[in-house]
Amino acid sequence: MRIAGLDIAVFGVYFAIVIALGYAASRRGATTKRDYFLAGDKLPWWMVGGSIVAANVSSHHFVGVMGVAYTRGFVAMTIEWGAILVGFNALLWVFLPFYLRNGFYTMPEFLERRFGSAARSSYAALILLTYVFVEVSAVLYLGALAIHALLGVPILWSIVGMAVFTGIYTIAGGLRAVVWTEMLQLGVLLAGGIALSIATIRAVGGWGEVMATSSDWHLLLPANDADFPWTMFLGGIVCISVFYCAANQFIVQRTLAAKDEWHARMGVVFTDYLKFLMPLIIIVPGLVAPTLFPNLEKGDMVFPTLVRHLLPAGLVGLVMAGLIAAIMSHISGAVNSCTTIATVDLYLRYFRKGASDREAILFGKVAGAVFMAFGVVWAATLIAHSEKPVFIYLLNAYGYFTPGIATMFLLGILWRRTTHAGALTAGALTIPLSVVLERALPGMPFMNRTGIAFWACMLACAVVSLCTKPKTEAELAGLIWNRDSLRMPVEMRERMRGIRSPALWWAILTAVLLAIYVRYR
Repeated sequence: MRIAGLDIAVFGVYFAIVIALGYAASRRGATTKRDYFLAGDKLPWWMVGGSIVAANVSSHHFVGVMGVAYTRGFVAMTIEWGAILVGFNALLWVFLPFYLRNGFYTMPEFLERRFGSAARSSYAALILLTYVFVEVSAVLYLGALAIHALLGVPILWSIVGMAVFTGIYTIAGGLRAVVWTEMLQLGVLLAGGIALSIATIRAVGGWGEVMATSSDWHLLLPANDADFPWTMFLGGIVCISVFYCAANQFIVQRTLAAKDEWHARMGVVFTDYLKFLMPLIIIVPGLVAPTLFPNLEKGDMVFPTLVRHLLPAGLVGLVMAGLIAAIMSHISGAVNSCTTIATVDLYLRYFRKGASDREAILFGKVAGAVFMAFGVVWAATLIAHSEKPVFIYLLNAYGYFTPGIATMFLLGILWRRTTHAGALTAGALTIPLSVVLERALPGMPFMNRTGIAFWACMLACAVVSLCTKPKTEAELAGLIWNRDSLRMPVEMRERMRGIRSPALWWAILTAVLLAIYVRYR
């Protein structure tokens, strides 16, 4: 595809602004660990919510989820909406108060306070593997695939180029640079996504033609569906969503950097609204694309195909800038989370306990470069992956890591009898058990296998916990969920009244979402 001069200009302006903003943010006082890893605890609610979505939405949405919508239809909505109903609800009403009121930097810190140092280290190792082999690598690959289809740039060159460019400002500026560039990137990716949606809807004849397909819209598919059985809500989607939204450094780190608990809670609710609207610009084009291009070889090609055939000069540059913005924001968030965990949970605990802030920041920057390099190497191996849409690969990969992690967090905060030995049992079982189930039950939908692994981890954790000595009431003070966790601290309760109440806006969206599930069940 030949790119017009106007598209190149739009693309160039976007890159220039990102460079300038990233450089400016990186110059603003990242002199302490809390500045570098948590942006100095200064983020307002709209930046918390916006940065979560910007970090979450990436090429695996524009390319991967749109491809799932093309091949599987309306059920692709559950990818976004399931996270609202399960994972972000768990974060908002169960986990967030404990994270904030204890002043944690990282999720492993919670596990150490609740259980012990071995649980903290186990989680840190599992999550770093997840980020490198699932988050960074797959996002680089999917973005490179789209760039190759549109511009003809070799996939490997695109992978390396995006990694180097994003790594520069991420490693230099820490979370502050990441969040500020993410807010710009959120605006660009929304503008690009809206432009593509409007062009696609117009091409098929208007919104009426979109709604004409609604008789085939279903959010709950049969229990034997290979990818999205309704039984996933009994376990598979629960553990994946709880991990990704409520126990994932990549997402939760933004709430830890909020000005206070009200801003953090309101930021999560704002995230819910953005996630609710996101399918309109990602999934709707994939739903109607079969009408325009019914014979695509791979679902992952629907995004570049729509861009190539439907958009005029100028808008191609905007949409491509939106795609690159999504890739950069996601990678920068994942790498920053890697550096935070590697520094706080490994380096400062086992290698340099007395390290100064300057030494900790320096280590974080070196670690960030190493993680980015590993992500590039694994992304290159995905070039040969073509059996299914790559987003399905992502969900499968999460199925290996998340059952044990979700168990450690859920039982740890909800059941005071859970012990360190029980948590370690769940963490140790998650990968080998998932592998055994995959080989023993190859025909079972992976979401169902993940659910079985999750409940097996829960059972194993409970049995071992009942056979081992729990912590005392004094040791568990402030770490077990109770009804007070639903309320704001006394000094902030005035903010919870009327239209400033996060609970009000949460209830409105939840009611709308449940009504849609009932309508299109």
